[in-house]
Amino acid sequence: MLHDLVLGRLLRRLRPGQAGVILTVSVQDDFHALAIQQAARTRGYRDFHIVECDRISGRQSLSWRSHGDSPPTVLTSEGIAIPVGEVSVLWWRRVKADQQATRHAATEHERNLVNNDCCGALAGTLAAAFHGRWISPPDATSRAADKLYQLAVAKEAGFRVPRTLVSQSRGDVVAFAQQVGRAVVKPVIGAYGPFMFTQFIEDPMTIPVPSFEVCPAVYQEYIEGHRHVRLNCFGERMYAALLETDSLDWRPDLKIPMSKWNVPEDLARRVTSVLRRLGLRMGIVDLKLTPDGEPVWLEVNPQGQFLFLEPLVGEPLTDHFVDFLLSPAGDVPIDAEVR
Repeated sequence: MLHDLVLGRLLRRLRPGQAGVILTVSVQDDFHALAIQQAARTRGYRDFHIVECDRISGRQSLSWRSHGDSPPTVLTSEGIAIPVGEVSVLWWRRVKADQQATRHAATEHERNLVNNDCCGALAGTLAAAFHGRWISPPDATSRAADKLYQLAVAKEAGFRVPRTLVSQSRGDVVAFAQQVGRAVVKPVIGAYGPFMFTQFIEDPMTIPVPSFEVCPAVYQEYIEGHRHVRLNCFGERMYAALLETDSLDWRPDLKIPMSKWNVPEDLARRVTSVLRRLGLRMGIVDLKLTPDGEPVWLEVNPQGQFLFLEPLVGEPLTDHFVDFLLSPAGDVPIDAEVR
């Protein structure tokens, strides 16, 4: 009741004409961006807008001047030119995508030019003109997406992390697999397109040497157990789901048993420490519980998917995230703030 009263007062302060705007940068038809926008507007907050980063080309999508002759603006998905200076919260959700208008470009060089310049102009305009609260800062988001860096930070914060190797050497991988007993492999970053699920690498000696040399990959020890935790962190609030499966990667099968999971206080403190060190105000964390219940850090996605869990575990994540964006609780302290 008290929470609703406080949030109601906050919403009244944030009505159009009285305060700033919430802006989301994402791709066209991004389900998360649209669902959160709709939820905010259902509450009466109209100043929630989306900038589609893949539709900059082909429209008068942005404007920035170095000497302040007119305010910098960006064009929303609804065709509204929003002054960047009026934006109070910027949800930096999906920011890297090719322009839809370049699909019919005559040459690869033309496509690259348009894609790069549209991306750079949008990022530059926002970096130069936005002075509100990032969810989360671009530099921190990019840095935290580095699987190797986040593993090192999680280890420093006291988490057990899987023993990990990144290599292009079959000999290194063979020796590593012998050391850890059973190993898995996954991409360092991945690519747009079909999902690349984590897989076992049973006998690396049977794989040709050139297959390893094509590009580095992440090799990790296999963590025993069948309980996985998907931890959704919005500011200092955490909402977790327990997923139970004997499969290595739970993502291909969402019919597995799922339920709400209470986050132990000690675990919450350690996760908060990691996110602050990474400079993130939100993060979707994947953990695995060993048979004796020890949580092992697998990774954090700075802008991971979370709404698919809402109907599966009965947690109102849409409302929780809107609360996070509209409330001062979203302005949690972070250690790696952009400087």
